[in-house]
Amino acid sequence: MTSLSIRMEDETKVAFDKFCDEIGLSVSSVFNMFAKKVVREQRIPFEINANPFYSEENMKFLRESIAQDKAGITKSISLNELEAMAETK
Repeated sequence: MTSLSIRMEDETKVAFDKFCDEIGLSVSSVFNMFAKKVVREQRIPFEINANPFYSEENMKFLRESIAQDKAGITKSISLNELEAMAETK
């Protein structure tokens, strides 16, 4: 046997501990089950997707928007224009 140390946000840890308690398993048991499934299937056993909110393109847009707001430069657009922008991306 060996030990494994991981880091996670406090809120996630509390919620994960609660979940494990509710299903009657220890955190260690759940991580062992996860690791065994990964090794057996040779894949992460759930779908992983990038959140488009954090894409570099969107982050650049948000930084520019914040800079414009701080500079007092604002632009008003209609909901239809906003939807049209979303459809072109």
